[in-house]
Parts: sequence; structure tokens; C-alpha cells
Amino acid sequence: MSARPPSTPGSAAAANVTVWLVVAVVGAATIAFKAAGPLLLGRRRLPDQVAGVVALLAPVLLAALVVTQTVGGDNRLVVDARLVGVGAGAAAIAARAPLPGVVVAAATATAVTRLLT
Repeated sequence: MSARPPSTPGSAAAANVTVWLVVAVVGAATIAFKAAGPLLLGRRRLPDQVAGVVALLAPVLLAALVVTQTVGGDNRLVVDARLVGVGAGAAAIAARAPLPGVVVAAATATAVTRLLT
């Protein structure tokens, strides 16, 4: 049995304040970052190389988020039903299924895998 220090009511409230402070700071930084482009560039266009990198940022960040949420957990790789669901969704996308079909395929594969394991 491991000894844990008792939690105090104030620590939960402090954690909530910290979380909301981080959310507010990230939100403000996002707004400042988005406003910086038009303010700094005015009506000028981005150079082609920079525009190419900027165009790839969103898909790369989304892919990284999907990977970390699918196989990441507690500082180790976790292979479970989520990975099967992502694979089924990827197969549905490769088969050019409509978005609702992709979601249903991924959810069904995940649910069936969880049911069987």
C-alpha cells in the first residue's frame, strides 16, 4: 500500500485555476499569432517556400495529434482498440467513403474490438 498525502480542498481549486489560466494564455497567444501575419505583412504575399510550409502545418499537427492520442499514454506506447478504430477509419478513407461512413466504420471497429478483448 502506498502512502499518498491527503488532498486538500484548496488544491483542487488551485488546479482548476491553473488549467483555466493556461487555456486563457494559449487562447491569447493564438489570437496574437493569427493577428501578427496581417499586421506584419500588410498586403504582401508570403514567399512561396514559406506559404508551402504554412499550408502543411495544419495537416501535420492534426496527424501528430491523432497519433499521440491513439497510441500514447502514461509515457509508454499503448496498443488497444483505438488503434483498430483509426485503422478502420483510414481504410474507409482509402475506399473514399463519405465522412459519416468513416466515423461509423471507426466507431464500430473500436467497439467490436473492445467487446472482444
